Amino acid sequence: MRPGPRRSLPWLAALAGLLTVLVIACCAGKFPLPPEQLLRALLARLGWADPVDATVDTVVWNIRLPRIAAGLAIGAVLGAAGAAYQNMFRNPLVSPDILGVSAGAGLGAAAAIFLALPLVAVQAMAFAGGLLAVVAVYLVARSVRRHDPVLVLVLAGVAVGTLLGAGISLLKILADPYTQLPSITFWLLGGLNAVTGGDLLAALPAMLLGLLPLALLRWRINLLSLGDEEAAALGVEVRRLRALLIAAATLGTAAAVSLAGIIGWVGLVVPHVARLVVGPEFSRLLPASLLTGAGFLVATDTLARTVAPMELPLGILTAIVGAPFFLVLLARGRGHR
Repeated sequence: MRPGPRRSLPWLAALAGLLTVLVIACCAGKFPLPPEQLLRALLARLGWADPVDATVDTVVWNIRLPRIAAGLAIGAVLGAAGAAYQNMFRNPLVSPDILGVSAGAGLGAAAAIFLALPLVAVQAMAFAGGLLAVVAVYLVARSVRRHDPVLVLVLAGVAVGTLLGAGISLLKILADPYTQLPSITFWLLGGLNAVTGGDLLAALPAMLLGLLPLALLRWRINLLSLGDEEAAALGVEVRRLRALLIAAATLGTAAAVSLAGIIGWVGLVVPHVARLVVGPEFSRLLPASLLTGAGFLVATDTLARTVAPMELPLGILTAIVGAPFFLVLLARGRGHR
């Protein structure tokens, strides 16, 4: 049966909302652009209109579009990773950084800044730190076999994340307060202001590689929400599937964090919003989380660079927007019991 108009309406509304957010993000900023000027700048590069002013062309193609593309990619990856984590752990309070990926990336980036390494090395060490942190968590959890493996994995993530956070604090104390400390602090708060098109192209393969298993295994991921015994009875190799999903979601999250720093609440709140619209079935929840995460991060980044005279760190705004919204969701859920 073909999906009816009512079933397609949420998707059409989501696409229309995302398109509106993209247009606003391209037009808004310290150098505002009318929509017709934006359209001319886009068509001029394609040879379908007369050339526009060089300043307008630079703002659109060298500043706005790479930043918006990075926001779309990072938001989509964090939203999808959050949905996968919440589904496989059967816990709506789980987010992509529960296993220490953000803390590991933060320590790697802080160490690179402390050693005065270039930006490429900062991103590379952040990426490697996020992956190594989750590997350490997984090895610790695997060595403990007497308890629930999911609970042990989460507790190991909390312990390793706390240890890595202590390492970040130590580096901040040892860092030069005039040069290194501000750089470490701003990186940890997150932002897209330093992301270039080249950076995005370098991180995009890892993001896509992280999303690919989530898309291909979306039907099996659905079965994990039933519980380990029920999923195994239906033919799912639970341990192997969970390890693969953790590796994929962590790979995408580490690539996203290495580009933009630590951006909280996206992977926690976005899957809840998507679940309210399309339900818990993962084959619908995954694309809904991708769209919602992309739109949410681009909209938040637009606010970060327009609401104040100076650009605000993105992690602060995602917390300001995400935390109250999550509390509202909790209150509504409690009231419906």
